[in-house]
Amino acid sequence: MTEERDPLTKKVIGAAIEVHRALGPGLLESAYEECLCHELHASELSFKRQVGIPVAYKTVHIDCGFRVDLLVEGTLVMELKAVEKVLPIHHAQVLTYMRIGGFSRGLLVNFNEKVLKDGIKRFVL
Repeated sequence: MTEERDPLTKKVIGAAIEVHRALGPGLLESAYEECLCHELHASELSFKRQVGIPVAYKTVHIDCGFRVDLLVEGTLVMELKAVEKVLPIHHAQVLTYMRIGGFSRGLLVNFNEKVLKDGIKRFVL
């Protein structure tokens, strides 16, 4: 799914870039999350923070602490990082949240990059 076909993702990435331009790398993830929420609100996008996702195991639903950093417009999963290097486990984390939650789009954003576009990974199921 390209930006042209996904205006929501384009708008959210624009908000993340705005935060990164103002703050740069080097802060805690929580600071970026707070500022990104401000930008999403200013862009009139609905979002929820730290959304719990229960795990369905056989016939049991288990609330075992899986939390999506941001869920934008009820459809886009965002996992925020402020790490030296994004690892394969971070990709797996986003994909698992998407699969378990039934979401088709996700973004992994690592704010600890000199140029934010180098820290953005899109996922589509």
